[in-house]
Amino acid sequence: MKKIVAYIVLSVFIIVHSGVVVFAQTQAAVPAPAGAIVSSTAEESDVFEPASTTADTTPEAKPSQDIFQGHAEVTDRLEEKNKELFTGEMDQLVPKDVIKMTVSQVLSTGYTEEGDEFFAEITNDVEGEKGVILPAGTIAHGTVKEIEASKRLGRDGWIEVSFDYLITPDGREIPIQGQMSTKLNPVVGTSKVLAKSAGYTAAGGLVGGLLALNMFGLPAAVLSQGYTLAGGAAVGGAVGMGMALYKKGKDVLISQGDEIRVKITKGVDLPVFKKEALKQEEFVCDGLNIKITNIDFGEDPFGEMNTITVALVITNLTDKYFTGFDISMVNDLNASFYPSVFGDTTLMFSKIKPGDRLSGRISFSVDNIKRKHWLVIYDRMERKPVAKISIDNAKRDLKDKKEAKKKKKKKDV
Repeated sequence: MKKIVAYIVLSVFIIVHSGVVVFAQTQAAVPAPAGAIVSSTAEESDVFEPASTTADTTPEAKPSQDIFQGHAEVTDRLEEKNKELFTGEMDQLVPKDVIKMTVSQVLSTGYTEEGDEFFAEITNDVEGEKGVILPAGTIAHGTVKEIEASKRLGRDGWIEVSFDYLITPDGREIPIQGQMSTKLNPVVGTSKVLAKSAGYTAAGGLVGGLLALNMFGLPAAVLSQGYTLAGGAAVGGAVGMGMALYKKGKDVLISQGDEIRVKITKGVDLPVFKKEALKQEEFVCDGLNIKITNIDFGEDPFGEMNTITVALVITNLTDKYFTGFDISMVNDLNASFYPSVFGDTTLMFSKIKPGDRLSGRISFSVDNIKRKHWLVIYDRMERKPVAKISIDNAKRDLKDKKEAKKKKKKKDV
């Protein structure tokens, strides 16, 4: 009985489905009325075309002309944007130029494979003879060409990568040819391994000699004219060489935030940026004057290069009251870093009252000194920023002043 009911239901379903298909085909075969707008598929539902073959002479053809005019307008805007960014001069990124970059991920023999893609960021402005041609913050696309794991004898692994294009902050994609390798040349690599082996052997020999001295004593060493110490040193040397043969080198080849140096292998002509176009956004409230007179980058007490020390001159002509704890360092990822006790604390405990003019230094421990940073001062009452000064802008200004002084000295000489 159940089988009969199932057959009946299946037959009804097939008949109904067939009727729907026939109806759809019949409707599709019926010609559309003249001038009707037909939408055949879901993808074409937003595209409206008249059925008449004389569409070019009808008013409906005007939108296509408007679209063409719009493209011309975009081109004009692009040219206007280029005038705002570039000086109009060209310079060249020449072969053998070295670009400093920092990687955003770990490249390791543990999980990185040949052909893997990654991105790096240019950390310093690349300048030609006429000015900056690649600003800091430009993104580089890289590919792992070859990778070798660490081996015995303490031989480190190595990696070789290539870069094929750059993405500038203004959105341009520039093809390049660049490469970087951590592989040592054969002479340096061999001497490095031998030095490690000799070190382990010497250490092993010392341990073996001390072991023999403790076991047989100084009198035995004197009676045997030192042969017991020599024998112990030989055994220790063998143990030391065994350690050298067993110890493997490093597997992590490039860590996140590490700076790499990429050599350019083919020249590229690039436009020169205007100095004004490279400036980062910043602001200061009325009555507050902040001048950065020097910037230093240094290590913290643990040997990490993560401290930025800024020399400031602050003139407060507002009705607001500040202290050193109202000053922070903010990076381009919106992470905030407050004054560090491991650096210069001159301004940390200072009070900046209305009408005061104060100079001093203040340090911040950041997670990556290669990122873009801003010095931010907050209103004590509302905790809103009243000043945001770009460290990159200050670095460029300080560099320009130094170059101007050098030129002046040369003229005076």
